[in-house]
This record gives sequence, C-alpha cells and structure tokens, in this order.
Amino acid sequence: MNNKLILWSITVGLGGFLFGLDTAVISGAEQTIQKLWNLDEFTHGLAVAIALYGTVIGAAFGGIPADKFGRKQTLLWIGILFFVSSVGAALANNENVFMFFRLIGGLSIGASSVVAPVYISEIAPPKYRGRMVISFQANIVFGILIAYVSNYLLAGGEDSWRWMLGIVAIPSIVFSILMLFTPETPRWLTLYKKDEAAAREVLAITEDNVENAINEIKNSAKSEKKTTSDNLFSKKYSLPLILAFLFAFFNQLSGINAVIYYAPRIFEMTGLGKDSALLSTAGIGVVNMIFTIIGWWLIDRYGRKVLMYIGSIGYIVSLTLIAMAFFNESYANVPLFIFAFIAAHAIGQGSVIWVFISEIFPNSIRASGMAWGSLTHWVFAALIANFFPYFAKEIGGGMIFAIFAGMMVLQLLYVWFMMPETKGISLEDLQKKLVRE
Repeated sequence: MNNKLILWSITVGLGGFLFGLDTAVISGAEQTIQKLWNLDEFTHGLAVAIALYGTVIGAAFGGIPADKFGRKQTLLWIGILFFVSSVGAALANNENVFMFFRLIGGLSIGASSVVAPVYISEIAPPKYRGRMVISFQANIVFGILIAYVSNYLLAGGEDSWRWMLGIVAIPSIVFSILMLFTPETPRWLTLYKKDEAAAREVLAITEDNVENAINEIKNSAKSEKKTTSDNLFSKKYSLPLILAFLFAFFNQLSGINAVIYYAPRIFEMTGLGKDSALLSTAGIGVVNMIFTIIGWWLIDRYGRKVLMYIGSIGYIVSLTLIAMAFFNESYANVPLFIFAFIAAHAIGQGSVIWVFISEIFPNSIRASGMAWGSLTHWVFAALIANFFPYFAKEIGGGMIFAIFAGMMVLQLLYVWFMMPETKGISLEDLQKKLVRE
C-alpha cells in the first residue's frame, strides 16, 4: 500500500484510540466515584452510562457535519471535544459536573464511530479496505489496553481516578494536530463539494486508474439521485438498514460493553481482590489487542463471514461457561472464560462491525447509514451499561451471561442466513448488489 494511504488511515484510526481510551478509563474510576459521591445503584449506573447516552446523540447526528463540512473537519473537532471532555471530567467536583463532561466525551465517541470508518472506507482501495477500516478497530482496542494498564499503574492515590480520566487529553491534542495534515476523501470532494480536481489529487495516490474511479463515483451519484421522498429510510435501502441494525444489535447483546465497563467489578464478584481484579482487567486489553491483530490479518484474506462464524461460536462457548460458573459458584476459571470471550469478540464482531457497516450503504447515504448502525450500537450499549449493576445485583451473573449466550445463538443464525460477504467488492458494486432499484 502507498505510504501516504497508510499514514492517513492510521491518523484517522487514532480517533478509534481516543474512542477506546475514553470508553475504558471509567472502569478504573467507577467504584471510587460511587463511594466519593455516595451514589445509589441507579445513579451510579447513570454516571457510568452517561457517556454512552452521549454516543447515541453523537452517532445520530455525526453524519450531518460529515456531509456538510466534510469528513476531515468533523474529525478535527471530534478531537477537540475529546480534550474538553477529559479535562472537565477529571476536574469535576460533583456527579452532575462529571456527568456533563462525560456526556461531551460520549458525543465525541459516537461521532467518531460514524465518521472515521466512513473516511477510511472512502479512501481505501477495495482489496485493502477491510484491513484499513480495521485500523480504526485496532486503535479502539489499543486505547482500551492503554486505559486498563494506566488505570492499574495509577491506582492507589486518593485522586488517582482524576488522572485516569485526564490522561485522555494528551492523545486528543495529538490527534487534532495530525488531522490538519490529512486530505479530504475523494468521494466527499466529488459528491458534496463538487471539487473534482481535488478529488483527482487524492485518487492519484489511492487508485491505479483515476479516471475510472471518478466515473464510478459520478455514476453512482446519478443512480442514487435523491428526491424529497428518497431518504435513508426509503424502501430501496431496507436490506442494508436491516443488516446494519441487526449487526449492531447483536454486537451489544453479546455483553461486550458490560465486560469492558465493569471488568474489575465482575472479577471482584468472582472473589478476586481489587488489585488482582485491575491486573486481570489489563489482561483483557492484551487479549483484545492480540486477537484484533489476528482479525486484521484474516479479514481481507478469508472474508467478513468467516470471522463472524469464528466469533459467534466462540461467544456461545465462552458465555455459556461463564454463566455455568456463576450458577455453580465455581469461579476459579472465570478469568480464562472472560479472556476467551474477549478473544471471540476481537476476532469476530470487534474486527468486522465498523468495516461491514461502512461498506453496505451507497455513497450518497453512507454517512447517514453509518450513523444508523452506530446509533443502534450505542443505544443498546447505553442501556446495558446503565442497568448492568442493577441486574447483576437482582438476578445474578449466571442469568445475565446465559441471556447473552442465547443472543449469540441468534447472531450465528443471522450470519448464516442473512449476512452477505463484502470482501474485495468495490463500494459501487456493493451498492448494485444490496440496493433495490
């Protein structure tokens, strides 16, 4: 691949690093915050999940500035919002101020989950698109790993939770600066800014045949000429809408965000001490990183469906074992089962979700289609993170993980009967395959 292309995708992928870092740092601070401000179970769940409610808003509306002002400018401002959120949350003196700034961080996460994959998918050649969009997911996972490691290293002091949250400010500034040196995507330049000359400059770096690429983009725009009634929810787009909704729905009904947000609490439920729980949580980050790299290597070689088959079966086995351990109150192997669950997620859903959703919508509605998939993802993420502490107390870990395992059986059926393979197919050819004319 061209060196500039790799640099651009890595730079935008750093939005994923901020995403993962900001998502996971709360796991080391959540119990301290609960004690500091004497929060009940519901308020505590809300304080943790408020960022996820922000992601719902960010995902719902992130496509609007991406279309109006461009993918590049939107990502630049996302980095600035991450900075404001991290500093504000770290300095908060009560739960309301804390939740306000965490909400801003959530807006950034939700918007980045829409715009960054769209950006990468729009500059990537078809044969490398999977690996390049996975750079976003790999950065999410790396951010989660760094969050867990920094939480472990910073734990102990009275105000350590403030440093855990504030550390996000550093990469936020770096990301915003690097975004100044990335170009806009050729598809946005052609379809929205009508600047074909600038689009050609970028395509000269990313494509072998610039004229053919320009013509494909322009032809797809002609075939997708929208009328007032022809919007994202038009009947012709029903298949990609359903595919994106179910993919994102199953992603969260695996329980992944419950584990990411409450990993130390889950480990403590099995009898581990606080320090051991934090160290085991860092192990989650390592496993996540290793298997995301494996997914990165496999996705353009064997396709999206193969990874989803592996991940779905791994989910079912690991979640069933975790549920049985809680039912039998035999916790010795729970850390290993959770590591297996994380491995299944990383190689399956974790590697595929942002690639797949960014591929299946036509050029003219890609940003809004990505917003739809991200919105679904974050609505269920917020609900699960908010209510997990309550249900963990009321019905116990066994029943919760059994429900997650049952949902993954349904995901396996979805992959088998509904999910199309998108490996190596141009975005314009996918449009012809998935959109009803």
